[in-house]
Amino acid sequence: MAALKACSALVTGANRGLGLEMVKQLLEARCSKVVAGCLDSDGTNSEALKELAKKHPGVVTLEHIDVADPFSIKESAKKVGSLLGKNGLNLIINNAAVLPQKSMLTATVEDMYHALNTNMLGPLFVIREYLPYLRAAAKASGKPGMSCDKAAVINISTNAASMSIVPSLQGPFPFFPYSISKAGLNMLTVYTAMELKADEILCISIHPGYVKTDMGGDKAPLDTRTSVEGMLHVIGSLTENQNGRFMDYTGETLPW
Repeated sequence: MAALKACSALVTGANRGLGLEMVKQLLEARCSKVVAGCLDSDGTNSEALKELAKKHPGVVTLEHIDVADPFSIKESAKKVGSLLGKNGLNLIINNAAVLPQKSMLTATVEDMYHALNTNMLGPLFVIREYLPYLRAAAKASGKPGMSCDKAAVINISTNAASMSIVPSLQGPFPFFPYSISKAGLNMLTVYTAMELKADEILCISIHPGYVKTDMGGDKAPLDTRTSVEGMLHVIGSLTENQNGRFMDYTGETLPW
């Protein structure tokens, strides 16, 4: 069981893969409010998520969030604010992402825009629009220091964003737009950690491992259960000492 004890959490890209498993395990950790954001909140791609919401009324809230659309993010934040109350939002998990399988020579302008808008700019605007709720949670906690139980942003990154690791990385598909956008996400983590330190809001990037999902494919060695268990255990034990770091689901610190 995860060490995480956050009272309220927002998960983007929550209708499948790692995001859906995050919602499941946050519920197992007795999270009192889980806002499950996804692009297709009313469609057939969200049936499993809708079933969770039915089983946990008042705990799981489905919210339409297109992270590639700043207006969608802003509107979702307005709706969610009324659900959270004075205790705010303890945890943002920026999970939604796209992986155009293109190389440096084959990636189109549209591929690059889509990856950057979804994987880098989306998390930026989620953080900015939901920041008042994070600040409210940090203030309401009455606890010193930093933790994910207090207020935190977790950016789901990848070892394919590491400039040190990529030259030796043997992937099953070309990572070019994905790597660049996630490297930008890592820099966003660094800036967020610096900017929000005074508010005692923690921020890290975390690599979930190579996981069996629609994005990772069937040949990946990890299942979503193992990956998310690891990530939640890691983020549940974070303090100000790890603020601004790049880590993986086992707790190892990765090179930028």
